[in-house]
Amino acid sequence: MLDNKMNEECGVFGIWNSANAAELTYYGLHALQHRGQEGTGIVTSDGGDFYPHKGIGLVRNVFSQDDIERLKGKNAIGHVRYSTAGGGSVVNIQPFLIRSRHDSFALCHNGNLINADNLRDYLEKEGSIFQTTSDSEVLAHLLKRGRGDMMEAFKASLNYIEGAFAFLVLNEDAMYVALDKLGLRPLSIGKLENGGIVVASETCAFEAVGATFVRNVTPGEVLKIDDSGIVSERYADETTHNMCSMEYIYFARPDSDIEGINIHGARKSCGRVLAKEAPVPNADIVVGVPDSGLSAAIGYAEEAGLPFETGMVKNRYIGRTFIEPTQELREQGVKMKLSVVSKVVSGKSVVLIDDSIVRGTTSRNLIKMLKNAGAKEVHMRIASPEIKFPCFYGVDFSTYDELISARHSIDEIRDIIGADSLAFISIPGLTKGVGRGSSFGKNCGQCVACFNGDYPTSLYHDVEEANKEVK
Repeated sequence: MLDNKMNEECGVFGIWNSANAAELTYYGLHALQHRGQEGTGIVTSDGGDFYPHKGIGLVRNVFSQDDIERLKGKNAIGHVRYSTAGGGSVVNIQPFLIRSRHDSFALCHNGNLINADNLRDYLEKEGSIFQTTSDSEVLAHLLKRGRGDMMEAFKASLNYIEGAFAFLVLNEDAMYVALDKLGLRPLSIGKLENGGIVVASETCAFEAVGATFVRNVTPGEVLKIDDSGIVSERYADETTHNMCSMEYIYFARPDSDIEGINIHGARKSCGRVLAKEAPVPNADIVVGVPDSGLSAAIGYAEEAGLPFETGMVKNRYIGRTFIEPTQELREQGVKMKLSVVSKVVSGKSVVLIDDSIVRGTTSRNLIKMLKNAGAKEVHMRIASPEIKFPCFYGVDFSTYDELISARHSIDEIRDIIGADSLAFISIPGLTKGVGRGSSFGKNCGQCVACFNGDYPTSLYHDVEEANKEVK
């Protein structure tokens, strides 16, 4: 990664009953491109056969007009990927297409299965032969071993799986949708004007294809979508809401709504809370780090009564996956991606707002750039709590050693990054700012495990493996 920040694993998109299913899936995946930029794929079906296309790279580079035209049928599922489980090779790019004499299907997945290794070992001992290193393939093997129709096999298979997941499965007759019983990943249903059904990781994809939001998929729910409509069943009776807090803080697009909460509004509100919790006396201006720090910076500035200024500009032509082999070139890469507006910050006491600090490299480089441009002081304020614990649910910091807050105090981090002061929003401040409310349950139905270590699932051997990294 260029910026040493975090990446989400992927995004999924599905469509049932549209004459231009492949084209709409292309546009839907383009809207979800921020969720994964390593690879992408689409599988369509005409009710008799399947038509796949996938490749490494961005949506616009993987699919040509000819590719789209070859993807026949009125039904499709698609995927954009950033790998955390498995590797980045083309064989791991989804959707996976499983062909057999009976019950061929395609599947794709957003999330991370924490018991995938255990299930894989069991399935291999039972004779399964895996074609990829992705945890998502585990579901395919479970489905093939299932009894009854696809819905029954799907529900039974999901009860073996632990972790975070939003699954789409497409066969000749229907599209099946499932969300994990803890509600860790976002997934919504929309409707096209012609009656077609759309499913997507984020509601911003609905805007891209002209669909209207219908509702969210709920934790533990399984849907069957076919020409007769939508049938909803449950694979788990005991469910909770534990939406990943990083969806609100960083991952989701500002124009998306997740479980009824607009992302821009949530980030702006968190900025207001942060201004109350961590004011900066005698500050001159507030500057947000593009892009996900901007909404919080606006809220902070409004609450603090300070001018919000464009003190940093993002170069839109530098990709998130640009990697250089030396520290010097990485730091040069940050300068290529973000530049400082010197005349705005020179001689000013700057409040710099960012969404999070993971490894600290980006923060250090940004503060250095601001001070080199003449900023008198740089006071860093972070619109997430300290990230002290690894994530095992699909975010790419899975060891303590990667997390600067797991190894250093706030004062130590302040000195490492060169800030004049440093403060993070509190966990109660975050949940208050997002505004989901107590009706969602504990922590307002947000997963805050990366901040306090209170994981919503058992973790098998993963915590022990993560601990080894820091010893």
